Amino acid sequence: MTTLPTPPGPGTTVSAPGGGSRTPAPPATQDGALPTHLADQAAALVRRWLTEAAGYPVDRSAAQLAGVLRDPGGLDFTVGFVDGVIRPEDKAVAARNLRRLAPQVPAFLPWYLRAAVRTGGAVAPVLPGVVIPAARAALRRMVGHLIVDATDRRLGRSIAKIRREGIRLNVNLLGEAVLGTREAGRRLEGTHRLLAREDVDYVSIKVSSTVAPHSPWAFDEAAADVVAHLAPLYEQAAAAATPKFINLDMEEYKDLDLTVEVFTRILDQPRFRNLEAGIVLQAYLPDALAAMIRLQEWAAARRASGGAPIKVRVVKGANLPMEQVEAELHAWPLATWGSKADTDTNYKRVLNYALRPEHTANVRIGVAGHNLFDIAWAWLLAGERGVRDGIEFEMLLGMATGQAEAVRRDVGGLLLYTPVVRPQEFDVAIAYLIRRLEEGASSENFMSAVFELAANEELFEREKQRFLTSLAALDAEVPEPARRQDRTRPEAPAPRDRFDNTPDTDPAVAANRAWGGQILARVPGSEAGAATIAAAAVDTGEQLQAGIAAALAAGAGWGALTGARRAEVLHTAGDALAARRAELLEVMAAETGKTLDQADPEVSEAIDFAHYYAEQARALDTVDGAAFVPARLTVVTPPWNFPVAIPAGSTLAALAAGSAVVLKPAGPARRCGAVLAEALWEALDAAGVSRDLLALMDVDEGTLGRQLIEHPAVDRLILTGAYETAELFRSFRPDLPLLAETSGKNALIVTPSADFDLAAKDLAYSAFGHAGQKCSAASLVILVGSTARSRRFHDQLVDAVSSLTVDWPANPAAQMGPIIEPAEGKLLRGLTELGEGENWVLQPRQLDDSGRLWSPGIRAGVRRGSEFHTTEYFGPVLGIMTADTLEEAVALQNEVDYGLTAGLHSLDPAEIGYWLEHAQAGNLYVNRHITGAIVQRQPFGGWKKSAVGPGTKAGGPNYLIGLADWRRAEYRGAAGVASEAADRGYGRDAGSGARPDLQLEVLTEAAAELAGADAAGFLSRSLDSDAAAWNREFGQARDVTGLAAERNVFRYLPVPVTVRLADGAPVADLLRVLAAGLRAGAPLTVSAAAPLPAPVRSLLGEAGAELRTEDDAAWLAFAGNLAGGRIRLIGGNRAETIAATGGRPDVAVYAGEVTEAGRVEMLPFLHEQAVSITAHRFGTPNHLTDHLI
Repeated sequence: MTTLPTPPGPGTTVSAPGGGSRTPAPPATQDGALPTHLADQAAALVRRWLTEAAGYPVDRSAAQLAGVLRDPGGLDFTVGFVDGVIRPEDKAVAARNLRRLAPQVPAFLPWYLRAAVRTGGAVAPVLPGVVIPAARAALRRMVGHLIVDATDRRLGRSIAKIRREGIRLNVNLLGEAVLGTREAGRRLEGTHRLLAREDVDYVSIKVSSTVAPHSPWAFDEAAADVVAHLAPLYEQAAAAATPKFINLDMEEYKDLDLTVEVFTRILDQPRFRNLEAGIVLQAYLPDALAAMIRLQEWAAARRASGGAPIKVRVVKGANLPMEQVEAELHAWPLATWGSKADTDTNYKRVLNYALRPEHTANVRIGVAGHNLFDIAWAWLLAGERGVRDGIEFEMLLGMATGQAEAVRRDVGGLLLYTPVVRPQEFDVAIAYLIRRLEEGASSENFMSAVFELAANEELFEREKQRFLTSLAALDAEVPEPARRQDRTRPEAPAPRDRFDNTPDTDPAVAANRAWGGQILARVPGSEAGAATIAAAAVDTGEQLQAGIAAALAAGAGWGALTGARRAEVLHTAGDALAARRAELLEVMAAETGKTLDQADPEVSEAIDFAHYYAEQARALDTVDGAAFVPARLTVVTPPWNFPVAIPAGSTLAALAAGSAVVLKPAGPARRCGAVLAEALWEALDAAGVSRDLLALMDVDEGTLGRQLIEHPAVDRLILTGAYETAELFRSFRPDLPLLAETSGKNALIVTPSADFDLAAKDLAYSAFGHAGQKCSAASLVILVGSTARSRRFHDQLVDAVSSLTVDWPANPAAQMGPIIEPAEGKLLRGLTELGEGENWVLQPRQLDDSGRLWSPGIRAGVRRGSEFHTTEYFGPVLGIMTADTLEEAVALQNEVDYGLTAGLHSLDPAEIGYWLEHAQAGNLYVNRHITGAIVQRQPFGGWKKSAVGPGTKAGGPNYLIGLADWRRAEYRGAAGVASEAADRGYGRDAGSGARPDLQLEVLTEAAAELAGADAAGFLSRSLDSDAAAWNREFGQARDVTGLAAERNVFRYLPVPVTVRLADGAPVADLLRVLAAGLRAGAPLTVSAAAPLPAPVRSLLGEAGAELRTEDDAAWLAFAGNLAGGRIRLIGGNRAETIAATGGRPDVAVYAGEVTEAGRVEMLPFLHEQAVSITAHRFGTPNHLTDHLI
């Protein structure tokens, strides 16, 4: 904080919002004293107001609503009613929600209303067309005192009824979420119409409501656009016979600087020199006083030049829940004060500065709020300082009307904040209503006691003490912003004893926006990485062999290090990547066309991989029951679409697992790979490790590329790319140990119960981020039932997509950049040709001669089984499918060869539960976008043809395990765990096909009978290890992030596996593998070269496993006919088995030594799945899925 006890000397400045500088505030009072002496007078005035208010008629609806909110379940019921019965377009959906809510009706309601709700809930599913309109009308009546009907005829009557002597209205038009230019224009036109009315002289509007969303990096461009759109509104206000008043409102912290900038730019125009206008400041932001100072200084200069004063409406702030969500998801500091008491103090801090004669001459103050203690204090302070002519008191329409009237009688007038909404769009008021309802229900808020303060001395004393506490904390300081990340300064080193996700760059901070602008200025002429990649060119076989030999030599010592020692180096690598964030952003924009908003999280992901895999490397040393054996050499062949994060993740994982690495960057992203390698080499240098450990090779994709892949020293190859590329690599070397994340054809389902505004927003982001060039992108949306007929959803989606700014990334306003190369082949078809029955909702257009800039496209009428349904296009085009039911929609979603990401937008728990059970993808997303997986939070990797190899997810707890070989070691963990679990049988539960009558003792007895005591001991220890692994990891769905706003659940699901016991392989090894598979609950097919003992056959029969006894020739023929899947090979020849399958990438062959470690042996029998669920509505936790997963 900047302390201001005395007037500043010449030249003293403090930072201003928006990045400028300003002179600090003068002392708190003329003599330096703080105005804390008015406390007793304020309390006495509050008592008088309460006494007077008691004689004022109480609005029946307000009293009824307050009573409902006092009920323990009242808030949940009312919010559920507003969100579940009022919001849905489909009356059948509303009816289901009413039926679910009816048993929770608050006891406060009169018996006849409770009975009506219960009856309505019972009848609604049968007669939704009758019951739901009546229910909605009843709710509108209950909250009608808070929101006014915006239709011309009714609005006039409402205004006439509310307005009277001493009462003015500040009218704010509510509307649909502004996702694009259409709704922004509609909102602005609606405000123009309001301002044109003779009975409206004061309106509020937010900058975020006037234009389509901008790139957060395009501050100046956004300000210019908003000014251009808002200026005609100010012209209209100025042209009125009596100039009208426009209040520039704001809600989100990220809009603070922009709102101040727009406000001052507009009023700086000569034509508005004599127009008085206003702006809002939120006291729950520490930035509020600094912003007030900036506005005061600007207004003083305006007044000195003959201009009109301005007004600042001081509120406490009503967007705290969403600010908490924003901070939590981005790992940014909370923008607001951390407590209500601090907010209350800051409110007084701002008023203390503002309410002075020399200040109110320039800036009139609107004291907005319902806390009578604050109002009384402000009124008394203004009187003592002689500035009551520069202050106006403001309250919300319909809130505490008796108290408002008592205040009005003393202060002379009130301005009522009056939200208006068209009846057919009443659902758009949900966010506003929920904020008001929460204020009325939260015991921290003054409004929770509003109806009882006069009669309840305990409540009065509670509020008085809160007031005194906040007043006692008042000081003469200018608080620093809470969000002050500064990318121009070095990032702090990451912790070395845990993993924390790296915060993305915060574009709400002016210093960061300036930093981003400097990066973009370098993009057109960027040569980052050019020299390094030129030096990495491999043109001959001799060069290739030399590079591999050097890497192998360096790798021998690296692999011998402990995981803990390797972790130190990886942590250093993470810090090195952080130090090069700006250069990485520059090269991604210059070489691959990535916009800052897409590229910055990618750098964070790369940094996260380094620190996460560092901590995972430590765990490799402590796997009980198996010994870690690193690969000698891992080749990394990353894609161009994530040119930093994916090569970083693959390279760092291999290094963490003790392997030397050859990094071969994708052709269109060579320089990105070079800058990445430079950062990692710096870390190796700092650790005294040879740079040869990481060989950067720019190898052609012809002969030399094939030689690299075929090289016998390559123990692993990590590929991210098309499935066809995996097939090509396997054709070069059928036994290649390949780990690949390949293609995706991802769909997002939207049901009638969804929030259509949110669904449209998330769909547009998922489909067109990075021009749709993400394997996780949504290339299909499946609209269920009435959603397909929703004009609201259709218009919002088209508005959001058509409003995107498409340009090269050097333009900070670009929201969608170029495709990587001129469209051709299937992508060109996807952008220009329609399939049978399809039509363009939004036709893509080529925007320049490069062939790389295309406007986004949307096609409707995509048919089941068509090319667009099943083909990945990898570009900016979205297809719309329809389904009558959710079941049909899920079938369509699953009827593709891939299973990478999948999404659902629904607020119906039953629908979510069904989808979670049936969706076939590695990453599931509920009520959010389906791209942007974050390390540890949403480990990434798919099912079916989207994954090749072990199936362990990148950024997850098992990825390093799949990169190493494992040798048998004796399990030394606690005994007895397995025998306890044996009483529960195998697998998850009876409902998943487990058979509780199967006992683990059968396996141990068979082992003892067949191979003696050693085998029995081996199996017994293995069972203990399996039980421990099940209890600690595999047997539970876990959310390690602990976020309140988003549930991120990582779970394991059983997957079918074929187990082959080759001729001569120990039966005890088979029993050990079967124990792991049965514990996982996996469907098993067992192929044995010789007949199995009767107890084992019986066990397998009871488990429902298919048993085949066949020689090698028959086995190989059987393997060759497998339609994908997993094989656990015990003994035998891995290369022969792979050859029999034709080297198909979708057949994963696990042929490692059988170990005692459940942590290793159970993985082939389990599918990993990451489920990310938005867990709030407008910032309020909704617990919609707590019982589902």
